[in-house]
Amino acid sequence: MIEIKNVVKRYGSLVALDHLNLTIHEGEIFGLLGPNGSGKTTAINCMLALLKYDKGSIRIMGEEMHPDSYHIKQQIGIVLQNVAVFDELTVYENIDYFCGLYIKDKVKRKQCVQEAIEFTGLEDYIKVRPKKLSGGLLRRLNIACGIAHKPKLIILDEPTVAVDPQSRNKILEGIQELNRQGSTIIYTSHYMEEVEQICTRIAIIDHGRSIAVGTKEELKNMIKTGETITIEAVALEEQHLQAIRRIPHVFDLHYEEQVLTLRCTGAEHNLVRILNYLQEQHIPFGRVFSELPTLNDVFLEITGKQLRD
Repeated sequence: MIEIKNVVKRYGSLVALDHLNLTIHEGEIFGLLGPNGSGKTTAINCMLALLKYDKGSIRIMGEEMHPDSYHIKQQIGIVLQNVAVFDELTVYENIDYFCGLYIKDKVKRKQCVQEAIEFTGLEDYIKVRPKKLSGGLLRRLNIACGIAHKPKLIILDEPTVAVDPQSRNKILEGIQELNRQGSTIIYTSHYMEEVEQICTRIAIIDHGRSIAVGTKEELKNMIKTGETITIEAVALEEQHLQAIRRIPHVFDLHYEEQVLTLRCTGAEHNLVRILNYLQEQHIPFGRVFSELPTLNDVFLEITGKQLRD
């Protein structure tokens, strides 16, 4: 579906994309992750030929992408983080307008608009103007405007920002349904649990480069962390912390406000070894959690950053 080869984009002395390589297959929900300033937005704008890049090539649906590749752009739907609708138009009129940019046949367009309304659950709001919609409904309207023309490729840039859990679940279910109906989807989000829930493959980019690509299982196998152990309400002194650091397979320790967090390699019985030590030292403790690696762990270990840095 998309092939990006050695793309370089500079803004003066700043290198926004540094020989970026990505391949996105037809039928995927492809997660694109990176800290702020990593090059995600620049990469998307280059894919859409909204930005001219300095070197490399981008092919979409087998063809080189150019600013005037309108026959390709007609098959792309874009849902940006910032809601882009007209406040003067009703919900129905907004969807009809954006659909009309791609579909001129009135009968076909009417059918597509109605299907987009039903798909996003906006049937009860077709005569309402955007300013009277809740944040979740406004996001759904934004999605309806981007997908009404039934694009083969849909780019969703943080579509669930600042929405309630019910609306978020509705949006995520809708994205998976769009994928089942045949759309290839590029999905960016700062919510790792969303990416882990819906994406078939994921790329992590930083400093304009792709630094890791794979399924969530493949990405988790790339890192040292095999288990994260959290122990609450435990009073430890420095000698205890030093001893815990020496326990086999513990490679990272954080202790603050009587909460101990340990990262361990993927060995067996890590938790047993930690609890045995505390019991031998007669150290009481509260709740204990043991978690397998998450995408947050992958992202932090690979980039050295929290996602919202």
